[in-house]
Amino acid sequence: MPRLSRDLATWLIYLQLGLWGYFNYGFGPIVPLLRAEQGTSAAVAGLHSTAIAVGAVAGGALYPHLSRRFGRGPVLWACQAVIAAGVLGFVLLPAYFAVTIGLTMVIATAGIAAIGGIVSALSERHGPAGPAAISEANAVACAAGLVAPLLIGGAMRAGLGWRAGLALLVALIALVAAIAKIKGVRIPSGLAATTTPPPAPAAAGDAPAAVVTDGLPTAIDPEVASVPAGGSPARGGRPPLPAAYWLAWGMMTVTGAVEVVLSMWTAEVLRDQVGMSAGGATAVMSAIVGGMFAGRLAGARIALRLPSIPLYLGALVLSLAGFAVFWGAGSPVVAVAGLIIVGLGNAMHYPLAISLAVAAAPGQADRAAGVASYSMAVSFGAGPLLLGLVADQVGAHTAFLFIPVLIAGAALLAWRFATATRTPLTPALATDLA
Repeated sequence: MPRLSRDLATWLIYLQLGLWGYFNYGFGPIVPLLRAEQGTSAAVAGLHSTAIAVGAVAGGALYPHLSRRFGRGPVLWACQAVIAAGVLGFVLLPAYFAVTIGLTMVIATAGIAAIGGIVSALSERHGPAGPAAISEANAVACAAGLVAPLLIGGAMRAGLGWRAGLALLVALIALVAAIAKIKGVRIPSGLAATTTPPPAPAAAGDAPAAVVTDGLPTAIDPEVASVPAGGSPARGGRPPLPAAYWLAWGMMTVTGAVEVVLSMWTAEVLRDQVGMSAGGATAVMSAIVGGMFAGRLAGARIALRLPSIPLYLGALVLSLAGFAVFWGAGSPVVAVAGLIIVGLGNAMHYPLAISLAVAAAPGQADRAAGVASYSMAVSFGAGPLLLGLVADQVGAHTAFLFIPVLIAGAALLAWRFATATRTPLTPALATDLA
């Protein structure tokens, strides 16, 4: 069984994802409040999610180039600085629609670029324990996300407004940077990994490389390991991302849409369906994040013992069950219970899918993580906008029936991944699991 070893650099990477998690989970409940301030429709307010999508495309495109030029560490710290500046913009600038859209786009660009560095760093640093490390990092993000709606909702109830709660993120970024400076902790640059040529094809008689089949490592012919599924190496020596990678990419896209739709519109459903106040509904959003926090802590241990695809499918079933409880709830208590169950299920969607995606792209961890951010762009861009358009016609509660359809699509993609052509793992995983 793979063993996860947490050094100071790993904890620093965890904290950096937690800082992004504070904004990511705290911003969703703010969108309906911005909608009220700006006097826009649900569909127009949903364009803040589209701005995140545009930022995701930009961040995903920029990160591989920036990491090759400057190294992961400097890029990740620059991303934190941009996030802090964007948050200050929300606090200090007037809430004009064009201003908030632009700030959202800038923050998302930095946040998604940071995720690319975090995922690739943890995958390369921890090898076969990478899925567990990524799950733990996301648990830290969930912990931050658990606190964010509570603090923002508390600031509103105290009469300080949501901006006071959001502004705390700037102080947290400064605190983490100061601790890293004092302790002398550095994030591995990844420059060596990006400049090392890909391994030569295995010679006759060599042990075959490990691959993912149905979420499990197996052995394949050396020729299969050296040529990605779906084509021959691209010009310039960089092979195309294999077919199995794109199936995992689709899994991230669909479940990402589930998560962002819930983040942005659950508070409105709680107000309309069970009569909660704006501040109370914002604070209760912590129920989903609390479930995700617990699910990722437990899931990190389970991921070391169970195959990824069965675990992913089980998580989808749990999400669907929790959604059924929430959607049919007639009281705040039942609705919160359903949201906790949804969070438990949602917890492992992204960590498992991104781990499978990176594993399916041998020798291309930074590129695979960067392209994965485009799935977030589709999730943030299409999901809330479509639901907002439907919600303007039939109400947010009925529009939420879009979520079971997305969960079914994710299950289909996972089944397809499990039965796809065998795909080589990354070199580190192949070495440990062959």
